Amino acid sequence: MTSCEAGLKSLPFASSLKSPVKPPALKIGKRLKTFAQAVRTKDFAISAELSLKPEARPDSIAAQAKILANTVDAVLLTDNQYGQVHMSPLAAAALFLDNDVDPIIQLSCRNRNRLALLSDLLGAHALGVTSLLLIKGNKAPDGFKPQPKSMMDIDATELIATANIVKEDSTLVGNEKLFIGTAATAHEPYRNWEPKRLINKLDAGAQFLQTQLCMDIPLLKRYLQELVASKIARRASIIVGLATLPSADSALWLRNNRRKIFIPDTVVSRLQNAKDPEQEGIRICAESIAALAKIPGIDGASILPMGNLDAVAAAIELSGVKG
Repeated sequence: MTSCEAGLKSLPFASSLKSPVKPPALKIGKRLKTFAQAVRTKDFAISAELSLKPEARPDSIAAQAKILANTVDAVLLTDNQYGQVHMSPLAAAALFLDNDVDPIIQLSCRNRNRLALLSDLLGAHALGVTSLLLIKGNKAPDGFKPQPKSMMDIDATELIATANIVKEDSTLVGNEKLFIGTAATAHEPYRNWEPKRLINKLDAGAQFLQTQLCMDIPLLKRYLQELVASKIARRASIIVGLATLPSADSALWLRNNRRKIFIPDTVVSRLQNAKDPEQEGIRICAESIAALAKIPGIDGASILPMGNLDAVAAAIELSGVKG
């Protein structure tokens, strides 16, 4: 038993998680397929990452859902990533479910203590959310004022273990068991590298890994070889982070301001030399999707739209992977 499991079972309200009577499951949305089902049944699953803006409204969520509904298998709703304040991912997930788009909720250990995280896990499960991306979370930028205090009551591995307890609790009502994911960082594997942290997360219950944004396909291939060698690729689905980059400036800003992101010079040069940088960014993303779909062990991509949301649909169509 992990310390997280012991702590959860000792909570004074733990008995309230057990109920002899199962109320009817909520019927939310008309999803034909969840992200978990897409990953397991398709050759290549695609999601889109959305950083919700503070001014997001139900009608704007519905408009985004209309654009994405027939294009991606799910939307990833970030958890105030990089200190960007916005609607809670739980509230946004309910709106996307109402608009027939499957949400993946990101929860960060930085933002909540274990009690609040457990509350959100139970709330997500009750709403019908089936996919989670559970992360440690980065410190808010120094320029964010007033500077929020990082909670870090538990780490990502403990949060995954907590979600796994919720997943395996047969007395909790839900349409489907949770599909638990966590973050990974593609990098140049050094000699004798052992992915112990990833293995610990898989042991805790993670079922898919989503890499940070990486537009360097050769590097991804080398990184994936290590995941195959360590048998991680057998135990978890691998989703790679991509982006539709509208300009060289946006690519350079990401590379210079976001840790763990890989955008090679060749991509920046193509954007700098393009007559239409936005269309070139769509082509680069489409080529990356097509390349990833041919690499054994990679199960999908998560696309960050840096500009127009329609660019995601355009990149997927141009890639020839779907549609």
